[in-house]
Amino acid sequence: MTPDDLLRKAAAILAEAQIDNPTREARILWREMPSDDGTAFLAKVWQRAGRVPLSHVLGHRDFYKQRFIVTSDVLDPRPDTETLVEVALQEPFARLLDLGTGSGCILLSLLDQHDQATGIGTDISQAALDVAMRNCAAIGLGSSASFIQSDWFAAVDGQFDLIVSNPPYIAAEEMDDLQPEVRLHEPRIALTDEADGLTAYRKITAGAPAHLRPSGRLIVEIGPTQAAAVSGMMADAGFQAIRVIPDLDGRDRVVLGYWPGKDGETLP
Repeated sequence: MTPDDLLRKAAAILAEAQIDNPTREARILWREMPSDDGTAFLAKVWQRAGRVPLSHVLGHRDFYKQRFIVTSDVLDPRPDTETLVEVALQEPFARLLDLGTGSGCILLSLLDQHDQATGIGTDISQAALDVAMRNCAAIGLGSSASFIQSDWFAAVDGQFDLIVSNPPYIAAEEMDDLQPEVRLHEPRIALTDEADGLTAYRKITAGAPAHLRPSGRLIVEIGPTQAAAVSGMMADAGFQAIRVIPDLDGRDRVVLGYWPGKDGETLP
């Protein structure tokens, strides 16, 4: 087959599998092939037709300004999460903590933009931490990032200028409604708390005050219906100047809160 024939066949296979934008995805898969190997190309097409995420077929996902290694052990970095990165970069920080770091996409994107900053990424999954460490090495951040296995704050010491997290926020009853790419191929522990989707926020807002310096920030990604609940948790924990920031589609995506400054200083 000619390349055009292969692309037409691939697009037809993907369309039959109800993949959105089948022609575009066929072209992406073809571009990523190291050689014009039609057999290898069609093998990847059939893998994608089985609803394996495109990032898993390719082995990577572009996020913010870097390319990240992605496996079934971590969440697929999503464009919506770039909102959290952009909010975090609006103010300086020297010491950063990323809870539930997964691929490391948030932590490493932030450190990549702050040469003098250092940070810690935590995750309960050692397999996820292994992926994050591979990404750290690939991006070349060296000793600016370190990684520890921890159940939220359990193994964390010290204080930070900035704490960020994209925790599991999908309620157990919502899992069956997810696309097969997510429901069947991404780690369930990173998607849902097996409860109401708010368990992680309760733990994060309760534990963050002990690990934030005066005027430090807590920034979390949320599901589109969780802004009021998470904002309320931050307020109850003592955070000030709490804001909800939408993503590019206008959906509530990030909640930001400031820990009080020295002597109870009121923050903007």
